[in-house]
Amino acid sequence: MKSSIALLLACLLGLSAFPARAAGTEHVVFAGGCFWGMQAVFESLRGVTSAVAGYSGGNAATAHYEIVSTGMTGHAESVEVTYDPARISFKQLLDVFFLVHDPTELNRQGPDEGTQYRSEIFYATPAQQTEAAAYIAALGRKHAYDAPVVTKLDPLRGFYVAEGYHQDFAVHNPDNEYIVINDLPKLKKLKVTYPALVKPNAPLISKM
Repeated sequence: MKSSIALLLACLLGLSAFPARAAGTEHVVFAGGCFWGMQAVFESLRGVTSAVAGYSGGNAATAHYEIVSTGMTGHAESVEVTYDPARISFKQLLDVFFLVHDPTELNRQGPDEGTQYRSEIFYATPAQQTEAAAYIAALGRKHAYDAPVVTKLDPLRGFYVAEGYHQDFAVHNPDNEYIVINDLPKLKKLKVTYPALVKPNAPLISKM
């Protein structure tokens, strides 16, 4: 009940969902298309204590789905990932991020088009910036993709929690056509590629 109230207040105030984080945890914000699937992916990982759908890149006044959907707010649909670096490394989070979306698509992801669906990492620390920049550069040197990686890398200046009905949407609506076509394949790919990173009771994945 307390967590639900906290999330509701965060949605109303445009704040990060869990501003008080447990000692020893870190956070980062990933944007890689619709936040429904990205949230389901990251909350399935061992060492991730929370994954919250929201908006980053714009300001609090425009952090509302109907406005963000215009593609004119600067926001990207994002997921704030809070994690324990003793259990999962930032490099492993990057491995998963680049596995489950196409970082070569500019301002779109699959069927969704617009700047709000761009590929971007909002880093919270200089160490994350350095590691993410090196990771992206390495992808380019290795020609990991058939096209250049267009993932943006910017400092995290604000994260605004999305409306309540977006939270855990994939978990609550596993038979939704969009989820079945676009997001369940991401979870299957995660399970096959990095099985050791997946929580044994991860929603959706444990049923696959």
